[in-house]
Amino acid sequence: MVKQHKKESKSHLIFRHIMMLIGATLAAIAIELFLVPNNIIDGGIIGISLLVNYLTNLSFGILIFIFNIPFLIAGYRHIGKNFFISSLFSIIALAFIESFLHHILPFTNDALLATVFGGLLLGVGVGIVIRNGGALDGTEILGILLSKKFPFSVGEFVMFFNIFIFGWAGFVLGWEQAMYSIITYFIASKAIDLVGQGLSGDTKAALIVSNEYEEVADAITQRLGRMITKLHGQGGYMDHDKDVIFVVLTRLEIAKLKSIVHDTDPNAFITIMDAQEVHGGKFKTAIH
Repeated sequence: MVKQHKKESKSHLIFRHIMMLIGATLAAIAIELFLVPNNIIDGGIIGISLLVNYLTNLSFGILIFIFNIPFLIAGYRHIGKNFFISSLFSIIALAFIESFLHHILPFTNDALLATVFGGLLLGVGVGIVIRNGGALDGTEILGILLSKKFPFSVGEFVMFFNIFIFGWAGFVLGWEQAMYSIITYFIASKAIDLVGQGLSGDTKAALIVSNEYEEVADAITQRLGRMITKLHGQGGYMDHDKDVIFVVLTRLEIAKLKSIVHDTDPNAFITIMDAQEVHGGKFKTAIH
């Protein structure tokens, strides 16, 4: 008999969407009031959208939505429905808010200031969205899919993708602006890591200690689509036997994992660590 697990509470769902709206707003401010006026871009789909916007004067909001569509569809198939909905909401919010900021005067015309503060705001905004289960850029989804077929990590694919974007920016915007763009990307990446609480690695490992071990393990398997490993442990204070859940996942699944565990056992103890390399098993084919 398949157990029924609690769905995400309405209050938590509303909170997540408010946070994603805040993240999209910060990203829109960074793009429209810092980066675009100074001909500076970021990496990924955002960078491509900014370059095409510069060349054609088409709306950035429309471009980032169109360019992200195939990645959102892939995310729906390989990461899950909640990720798809959260990402779609965040991207639409970014496009909508950006259109209102289009005619506002930029905060600065100094390229260095725009690079630093634009990258910082963009990274914080994107980090908030990722932390709450969504994404503003489909590059990582592409990296996840390609890493299943080729012997390279998600991060290596994203870096390779961005080399072409910044090279293209050098020819279109000038090499000085391309160098500013690389600095922006670096700052934004570090801000994402900071906001996301250790999202620097492509792969994460989680240890979960819960008195509701069976329910939590079953919920992770059913709702996250990940196989878990059962570890036997012993409490250091009471010397009671403990069953510990070990699961490997991608960084885009962290928010969903925490939500699943909290819904099943609010008192569970979770530790999330970087997993530098993952080999063997069915990890790369288990993304749902």
